[in-house]
Amino acid sequence: MDDIEIPRYFLCPISLQIMKDPVTTVTGITYDRESIEQWLVTASPSENAVCPVTKQPLARTADLTPNHMLRRLIQAWCTTNAVDRIPTPKSPLHRSILLKLIRELRKSDQSDSFLHVNALKKLDELAGETKNHQLMAEAGVPKAVAHFVLRCVKEGRFSGLEEALRVLQRTWAPTSENKRLLEDNMDFVKSMWWVLSSDLENAVKTHAAIVLKSVLEVASLGLKERLEFDFFTQMVKLLRANTISQQGVRALLHVLIETCPCGRNRTKIVEAGAVLELIEMELCNPDKKTTELIFCLLALLCSCADGRQQLLKHAGGIAVVAKRLLRVSAAVDDRALCIMESIARFSATREVVMEMLRVGAVSKLCMVLQADCAIYLKKKAREILRLHSNCWSNSPCIQVYLLTRYAR
Repeated sequence: MDDIEIPRYFLCPISLQIMKDPVTTVTGITYDRESIEQWLVTASPSENAVCPVTKQPLARTADLTPNHMLRRLIQAWCTTNAVDRIPTPKSPLHRSILLKLIRELRKSDQSDSFLHVNALKKLDELAGETKNHQLMAEAGVPKAVAHFVLRCVKEGRFSGLEEALRVLQRTWAPTSENKRLLEDNMDFVKSMWWVLSSDLENAVKTHAAIVLKSVLEVASLGLKERLEFDFFTQMVKLLRANTISQQGVRALLHVLIETCPCGRNRTKIVEAGAVLELIEMELCNPDKKTTELIFCLLALLCSCADGRQQLLKHAGGIAVVAKRLLRVSAAVDDRALCIMESIARFSATREVVMEMLRVGAVSKLCMVLQADCAIYLKKKAREILRLHSNCWSNSPCIQVYLLTRYAR
């Protein structure tokens, strides 16, 4: 196909590939459906989406009119030039289909188990296409699936649970209706906890972790404060087991971050062993996103005395914080300096101060002063150095920076 000249108007202006499902926007420009839908979805929430060609405003829910004539021309051209013929796009999803599937899902008789699973498989298939998500949310699919999950947990049934969680993960959005349904629903949180603590497959647990993250992001403060110690113990246990996907691990870290600032949750998380587990996870060199979440959670936990004590108890606690400074991202740098400041200001025994010097934490603080990073990070590093300059001043690695260049 490389030596065949493709007519210019067969190409999508965004992907520059032959259009499989050409659609025309209100601005009069034709795009491939998948490309323009992705463009509209990824537009900044604070700004209006625009037509990539004309730069005219486009609503995220803009009507996309199928260009049947152009699609037939492309298919005819493909046939003439012995190019793989583009498939005819599927018919648009109708609300009536979704309502029928929801009715089947709401039937409470256990004898309808096959009907439930069949409906969930169809919903799962539909949810696999991004273009269907909005219509599914508007039709009430997330609410119906959430109620189905609650029934499954209450009755101890596993059939259809994986499909239900996957549909909920894909279609759930923080709409006002969904918030009312889940923001203070402890039963639903407990149902996710039940799934995570069960012997179900790790794929199911990953979906449950992601759904739990979405729920707690809109949950009320009162619900978060009612979470029990066993809840946090199970979260840490899952992190320690390392049996779910990286996506699931990040979701669990998000869950702990969301609940950390509320009431006694921070103490519960520390008592569950999270600090030691986070350090062990970081020593295994996770990916950048995971490291950012680990340091965000560590900084929150080290703001309390018990959290700092646990970090100092680990032989590699200070060392791993120092090692990651200036190596991952600005977000990690900020959280690492927060951790160091908490330790230097509130938990700095002579042994701790000398350990910071021995494992290279003080050298890294000096490097921050020289690095090309944000001014506020340099200021924070300078303040930490000044806290114990009398103990560190004899070290050759900081004499120039601490005593000569910056006044004490």
